[in-house]
Amino acid sequence: LYERTHADMVRLAFLITGSAETAQDLVQDSFVRLHQAWRRVREPEWYLRRSVVNACNSHHRRVARHRKLPTERPRVSNLEADEISDALMQLPARQRSAIVLRYWHDCSKDQIAAALGCRPGTVSSLLHRGLAQLRGVIEI
Repeated sequence: LYERTHADMVRLAFLITGSAETAQDLVQDSFVRLHQAWRRVREPEWYLRRSVVNACNSHHRRVARHRKLPTERPRVSNLEADEISDALMQLPARQRSAIVLRYWHDCSKDQIAAALGCRPGTVSSLLHRGLAQLRGVIEI
C-alpha cells in the first residue's frame, strides 16, 4: 500500500498545503495512523486519503491560529507556470481539497464527500464556489 499510494498522497497533500516538506510530514503521519488502526480499517486506501485531507486541514487551522490572515485575499497578479498552485492556495481549505480531489485525483462527488466527511451536495457547492473564485483569478 505504501509503495503504491505514497507518491499520490504526497501530491494530494502538496496541492492542498502548498509545501513539499509539510506534505511529506503529513503523509508520513497519516501512514503511521493507518498502521495503528490497521485491524479496524476496511478500506485502507480511503482511510489514508481521508487522513491526509484531515491532516492538511488541521495544518491550515494551526497555521491560521499562529498568524493573522489578511481579511481580503490578495489576487494573483503575474500568473506564470505556478498559476494554478498560487490560485489554489488562495481558496479556503475545504474548497481547495474538493477541487484537488476532483480534478487531480479524479474522485467522484461521493468519494470526495467521504474524504471530507460531508454530503455530496456540499461537495457540489464547494466545487462550484471554488471554481467561481478561481475564475476570478485565472482564466479556466
